[in-house]
Amino acid sequence: MEFNHADLFEGLADAIGDRVAVVCGDTRMTYAELDGHANRLAHFLLERGVRAGQHVGIQLYNGIEYIAGLLAALKIRAVPVNVNYRYVEAELLYLYTDSDIVALLYDVEFDDRVAATAPRCPKLATLVAVGGPSRVEGAVPYGEALAGRSAGRDGFPERSGDDVYIIYTGGTTGMPKGVMWRSEDLFMGFGGGNPYGEPHREPGQVIEAARNSGPMVMMPVAPLMHGAAQMATWIAWWMGATVVYVPKFDAAEVLRAIEREKVLTINITGDAMARPLADEIATGAYDLPSLLVVSSTGAILTGAVRDRLQELLPNVMIMDSFGSTESGYTASAVAGSSPEAGLKYQPNATATLAVLNDALEPVKPGSGEIGTVAKTGTIAFGYYNDPGKTARTFVTDAEGTRWLLTGDLARVEEDGTILVFGRGSQCINSGGEKVFPEEIEAVLKGHPAVFDAVVTGVPDERWGHRVAAVVEPREGVRLTAEELDAHCRARLSGYKVPRTYAFVDQMVRSPAGKADYRWAKATAQAAS
Repeated sequence: MEFNHADLFEGLADAIGDRVAVVCGDTRMTYAELDGHANRLAHFLLERGVRAGQHVGIQLYNGIEYIAGLLAALKIRAVPVNVNYRYVEAELLYLYTDSDIVALLYDVEFDDRVAATAPRCPKLATLVAVGGPSRVEGAVPYGEALAGRSAGRDGFPERSGDDVYIIYTGGTTGMPKGVMWRSEDLFMGFGGGNPYGEPHREPGQVIEAARNSGPMVMMPVAPLMHGAAQMATWIAWWMGATVVYVPKFDAAEVLRAIEREKVLTINITGDAMARPLADEIATGAYDLPSLLVVSSTGAILTGAVRDRLQELLPNVMIMDSFGSTESGYTASAVAGSSPEAGLKYQPNATATLAVLNDALEPVKPGSGEIGTVAKTGTIAFGYYNDPGKTARTFVTDAEGTRWLLTGDLARVEEDGTILVFGRGSQCINSGGEKVFPEEIEAVLKGHPAVFDAVVTGVPDERWGHRVAAVVEPREGVRLTAEELDAHCRARLSGYKVPRTYAFVDQMVRSPAGKADYRWAKATAQAAS
């Protein structure tokens, strides 16, 4: 056994096979049952010619089929590829082609898009339809793919910690890119099987820790097509826990599942999930005594939303983590951290984190110098099909150390904590002043009539760019630009206050809750 996700899961299936591994709606599977289910799908893929190193796309909502698809691909040393189920035909064509997928599991809800796109991808030879009859020519129904196949592990190739795992990024500022990890580095980069202590150094320790663990129920709320939900699933399993999913994010359905399954911890992605959860909890319709931890990662949790959630859940620990698809889990927010007050993080004890200047040298703590947050050690090794971006993002310093440049701008305080200003690619240069959208978004979302807000820059003849905000008011509330201007001027320097407002009925975000800055910029420009 190695630090390989398929190896480790099979070890768990042998050691705690009778324990429930996954719950989605009325469907429950033990570790042994899920292992056998995934084995059947893996044998089907082998029969269809899928081989080690080839890529298998998964275009599904959360559910048993998604996690079985991940496991099945990894079992035969193929590489699972997450496909955003909101993508339209042009985006799907790009992703199918860029990722070189040879097989695709998809929900029949996406029939039209798959039918229009798959025939244009010559490498894509196998289609598996989930959820009922499909109109796509040549597609194999999911049940038929499993029928008659062996539930055993016979014929699977020997695996390695060097096997590749790819997670495609959300593509909120450009086209998505496939982040490539070695399996062992991915395991270590996301907690080493023990996110709250020393990482496991031997694969057998993972199995023993899970065998000896008490009953736990954990819930990744984000879609599995987002890397954070996949990593939350693996981490839960390494702890011997039961993982609970809902097919799509719906605050009421999430809370009903927490109540029904007695969920201990949930993983969310920032305000886009926290705010509707808080609104639903405030109805008083739920009893949630089992819930002890709400962990947010992948998107910023603003102070106003965090405070409201904490008020509604006074006995729950709310954790805000800092990391990325390329870096893994790297740091945790310190007390009082928020976009409004400053995003301050304490590096994870096992993460080699630094803030580097342009010469790739660490900035001096307390100097006030701003640099780029960087990580070395267990990091991704590149982007699939993009050597240029790989070379720009993964750099080597004068001492020969290879660093991942995260793109986040920050400085190091005297006590060693890292004060993060925001993503450099989103920074707005207005008249020579640097404006970070995260701070302004947090202030806007602190207005009681604002449900959601995204801030971007639009061209300006005088200032180069000016600050613009796309705002979704709370339902039934009338909101004006004058009100928001007064609200912001009381809390922000004048150059940070939005000059343009675009009011929308519904904000466009990724299924994981991340802002779509391309859409926001186009919307703000149209309004201006």
